[in-house]
Amino acid sequence: MTSPYTGKRAFVTGAASGIGRAVALELARAGAELYLTDRSADGLAATVADARALGAEVPEHRALDISDYDAVADFAADIHSRHPAMDLVLNIAGVSAWGTVDQLTHRQWRSMVDINLMGPIHVIETFIPPMMAAGRGGQLVNVSSAAGLVALPWHAAYSASKYGLRGVSEVLRFDLARHNIGVSVVVPGAVRTGLVKSVEIAGVDREDPKVNRWVERFSGHAISPERAAEKMLAGIARNRFLIYTSPDIWALYTFKRVAWLPYSFAMKRVNVLFSRALRPRG
Repeated sequence: MTSPYTGKRAFVTGAASGIGRAVALELARAGAELYLTDRSADGLAATVADARALGAEVPEHRALDISDYDAVADFAADIHSRHPAMDLVLNIAGVSAWGTVDQLTHRQWRSMVDINLMGPIHVIETFIPPMMAAGRGGQLVNVSSAAGLVALPWHAAYSASKYGLRGVSEVLRFDLARHNIGVSVVVPGAVRTGLVKSVEIAGVDREDPKVNRWVERFSGHAISPERAAEKMLAGIARNRFLIYTSPDIWALYTFKRVAWLPYSFAMKRVNVLFSRALRPRG
């Protein structure tokens, strides 16, 4: 059977590793034409090589930071000067930092918004208008997070960006419908990516054995990037708005919506347990 992605032009951010790389390679197997970016030049080159080895065309790729509007706009202009508009735009790149308000630095707050929210907005500004003008429809996909649905402990800065991205996506779901452009929001839970190991935890010693045990326990419940990519692409093909990569996130969000008071009590208890596990040292 022909894949719904065969022959489609797909722009993917965060393609050097994790979910972004897994999605790019899955699209390569499905016969899509890939346009890739990531801030890691070496990782991006490896993904490009692997995608081409799978038989995919990768006409354009460039290492850049999506928080840099000019860099994104220049790449978009170069792509659109040589190729038709995209059929799929997938905002996957992101970073994470956790911490209590008294421990988070201004840099951490700022980087969450600059990369996780403004980065996708830069892509939307420069790739969606050509898609609208082309009149062929398409799909915009933004990767939010479970932290864009529920109040996870110590996630205020991260949630600021991920809730914001979900809000942008919900508005665009209706704004772009008349152009036959679907909008999907992916809300992953735990996924075994480098982000789990590299997440900044403000005021916490990441080398502390107790912290490492907690991170390992978290990783044990995570799904693989490949499994997340499969779930994503299946949901995108059906134009689903919220795409869950694991059933626990759907269950928790449903719990929040239908049982606010029990949810509030549970999240307070989770916050206490989380803080005891990762309490900053003075």
